[in-house]
Amino acid sequence: MYNIMKRIWMIMLITILGTSASLTGCSKDEPEDTTIRIGSLKGPTSMGLVELMDQAEKGEAGADYEFTMAAAADEINAAFLKGDLDIVLIPANVASVLYNKTEGQVAVLDVNTLGVLYLLESGETVQSAADLKGRTIYLPGKGTTPDYAIQYILAQNGLAPEDVDLRYKSEAAEVISALQEEPEALGLLPQPAVTTACMQNENLRIALDLTEEWDKVSTDGSLVTGVTLVRREFLEQHETAVQAFLSAHEESAKFTNENIEEAAELVAALEIVPKAPIAAQAIPYCNITCMTGTDMQTALSGYLTVLAEQNPEAIGGALPAEDFYYLP
Repeated sequence: MYNIMKRIWMIMLITILGTSASLTGCSKDEPEDTTIRIGSLKGPTSMGLVELMDQAEKGEAGADYEFTMAAAADEINAAFLKGDLDIVLIPANVASVLYNKTEGQVAVLDVNTLGVLYLLESGETVQSAADLKGRTIYLPGKGTTPDYAIQYILAQNGLAPEDVDLRYKSEAAEVISALQEEPEALGLLPQPAVTTACMQNENLRIALDLTEEWDKVSTDGSLVTGVTLVRREFLEQHETAVQAFLSAHEESAKFTNENIEEAAELVAALEIVPKAPIAAQAIPYCNITCMTGTDMQTALSGYLTVLAEQNPEAIGGALPAEDFYYLP
């Protein structure tokens, strides 16, 4: 009787241990067992990903990544909200809008792009923000990042809205055309449109770097263009895989900044920018980064606070809570 009971207990123990080992081997946190679906926009926010995209295409990424790029943020946002994408690289204020819209079901992993805005002019008349008084400035999109950024810098330099004639166009190409037609006017554009404009019109020069102008007048936060956002459910289920992606993203961003010519070829091949020479000239001005942790929180929270003071709806009606920022 004793021997029979002993054999039964041994069989049960082996079964339990085998089940435990099986569960451990299939852990949902293993990055190699998890496909991460990533969406990004054609522009600077994707430039820091090109090495990782290339590695994924060749099967050398060390994890399973699926990339989707789009020209418009609405397309990426819709897929993200439906659960068809796990991680997206989108404008900073849009990330805050999605946080409020989903009642906190998303989190920011990193800042992937700092300021990409530059003021262009034909001539040498603008040397500081004070020189903008009385001038006409063409810029794309009322109520967009360029609009909020220039409004903040003007106000911080003591200029009222009526001191500058802001004229809004629907897209960057229209701003470039306006500068051709009115050489005395100024243009506010993001990269790589800045590089394209200067290549098309040799009289244009960068008069002001809005990132530098922002830093001169801001005591907290930075001018932030793009951030990387993750669905909270996916983060909680696959945190190890997400952290592996963050490491890969950091390495890819570093590659873009340190290997400009090679990165420019990848940028052109992926049709983020039409031609490699344009990409090569633009990359040094795109402020591509992978800022994480408390540095990310400080830069982004300060930026969102500035936008909230101008127009709360620009960030979804309210500043995100602390859980918006992924601080492992």
